[in-house]
Amino acid sequence: MASAQEIGEAYGAAWNEPDEAERRRLLEKAWADDGTYTDPQSDLRGRDALLTLIAGFQAQFKGARIEPTSAIDEHHGKIRFTWRMEGADGSAIMEGIDFGELADDGRLKKIVGFFGPPPAA
Repeated sequence: MASAQEIGEAYGAAWNEPDEAERRRLLEKAWADDGTYTDPQSDLRGRDALLTLIAGFQAQFKGARIEPTSAIDEHHGKIRFTWRMEGADGSAIMEGIDFGELADDGRLKKIVGFFGPPPAA
């Protein structure tokens, strides 16, 4: 079974992978068949739905990349990590944090993402 860090790296690489077949291969390694993904704009289930979302992201933000800004923090099958979306020129577009849950086989079964910093108290 791959480590949480390896799973997170494969998941992150899928967001940046332009080749559809390679993107699918990365998600087959990292994403449970019925995994769920939720962020402020999306709520979906399954690998095919996530592949469609990523393809849409790549079409909308030509040349943009999602880059990790932390390692994977894990305990009790739960994870969190931070990331930054960079434009084709390397400029920061957005930052966020994702929380997740691992399936029994170590792949991601849930990601809940938040964009930007938490609101002020």
